[in-house]
Amino acid sequence: MTGFVKKDLPEIINSLPIELISCGELPGIQVCGVTDNSREVKPGTIFVAVRGMTTDGHRYIPQAITQGAIAVVGTDPIQDLPVPYVQVRDAREALAYLAASFYGNPAHEMTMIGVTGTDGKTTTSNLIYQILLSAGIPVGIISTVNAMIGKEVVDTGYHVTTPHAPDIHQYLSRMRAAGLTHGVLEVTSHGMAQHRVTGCEFDISVLTNITHEHLNDHGSFEAYRDAKTGLLAGLSQRPDKPNGVRPLAVLNLDDSSYDYVHQKVAVRQVNYSMRPGADVWADNIQHDANGLHFVANGPGFCIPVDCQIMGLFNVSNCLAAICATVLGLGIDPEAARQGIANLKGVPGRMEQISMGQPFISIVDFAHTPNALKQALTFARQMAKGRVIAVFGSAGLRDREKRRMMAEVSGELADISILTAEDPRTESLDGILEEMAAGVRSRGGVEGKSFFRVRDRGNAIRTAVQMAKEGDLVIACGKGHEQSMCFGTTEYPWDDRTAMRAALAELLHATGPQMPYLPTQDET
Repeated sequence: MTGFVKKDLPEIINSLPIELISCGELPGIQVCGVTDNSREVKPGTIFVAVRGMTTDGHRYIPQAITQGAIAVVGTDPIQDLPVPYVQVRDAREALAYLAASFYGNPAHEMTMIGVTGTDGKTTTSNLIYQILLSAGIPVGIISTVNAMIGKEVVDTGYHVTTPHAPDIHQYLSRMRAAGLTHGVLEVTSHGMAQHRVTGCEFDISVLTNITHEHLNDHGSFEAYRDAKTGLLAGLSQRPDKPNGVRPLAVLNLDDSSYDYVHQKVAVRQVNYSMRPGADVWADNIQHDANGLHFVANGPGFCIPVDCQIMGLFNVSNCLAAICATVLGLGIDPEAARQGIANLKGVPGRMEQISMGQPFISIVDFAHTPNALKQALTFARQMAKGRVIAVFGSAGLRDREKRRMMAEVSGELADISILTAEDPRTESLDGILEEMAAGVRSRGGVEGKSFFRVRDRGNAIRTAVQMAKEGDLVIACGKGHEQSMCFGTTEYPWDDRTAMRAALAELLHATGPQMPYLPTQDET
């Protein structure tokens, strides 16, 4: 690995900006890695014992030592290990700082922009990335879709928005080694709670919105809101950096959480809105099959913006990106305009799938009540005929949103097709029944305005076969994702491939085969 200076064990442990409850003698052995996965331990590795919901890393300390761990970090009081043991209060926090130190604290030498929020994170991150590229700034990005390090594209894995801390700091180290000066990082509340972005030293933090999501992880909306706010509130603790950038929080004035977050954040702030009265706002908003067109107004600029991404909610994402780059970094507004125009789309975000059919087909990642509402509202405006929505709700996740999403579809779609979306170890029939109750509460009639189709491929096929000229079919919830989880098994899956397969069948055209899911065996 290039781009960082190798360090010995005392140097890395003593650099931790956290309390060490106990720490034995540290020999001057060179460190060659940091991990919380005992299977990844090699000679020279620091093993961090993290206690999770289903596993306890402390159980794997003997295995890690056998494989060559030179030190162990954990939260339990442990004595008489054959290697140094460091006790800390939070092993995940220690893991992040250890990884940052091991890779030479790359974020300290870069300008870091973090984007969080319930919806719009990936699109906003990509808009910022494109604006910086348009301005001639060497920049990398780590998002839900992938990591971009120069011309290299790195897959960040299944169902992952914010990678583990060691991976993030490794990516940043590779960016720095490649000569990149700026990094854009999509950040989830779950990632913040697990210290995955600790040590990233953000200069600018963007909050898109806070709506109903992840209550299974946070327990309440208030706790979830506080977790999201944490990325911006943390700006006040950012250490001084050589880039000279003043920390900045970018807030959505149209979001219901604005007043609360505004009061919680102690650094300088800018805000954006779809209406006048904000630091950056939009007017003359129009949309068509080619995307969005509006005028962005801000201090000293008024620029016409053309965005190739569909969905009126993406106007807000464009404004957030303009705030972060033009107001936060002093980018020329013309570069911002060009960067937005350069973004041809984000995989699985309002992505049109066209094979010559006489109706519109879209795949979108909308997997929250608010995102589904925004997607179906836009679909309603685009469709000349009916809106046919295909979606599910994940197992082992926030149960309340199953009903809420179904209610949204019951109100905004003409036909709702309820199907599988990562049921995991939960009963798929149970999930579908909770969703069906939500549609019925909005006057839906099963067999007429809504249907249950267990197999997602067959659900998309059914929607396509139902569609008539002028209708709009939209499959929501999976977007760019490349797998579907049944039980504990991840099956290769892509909604876009499934949509193309269904359209090819309908049109008797050449196309991909429908991906396999175990529910196919039932139909």
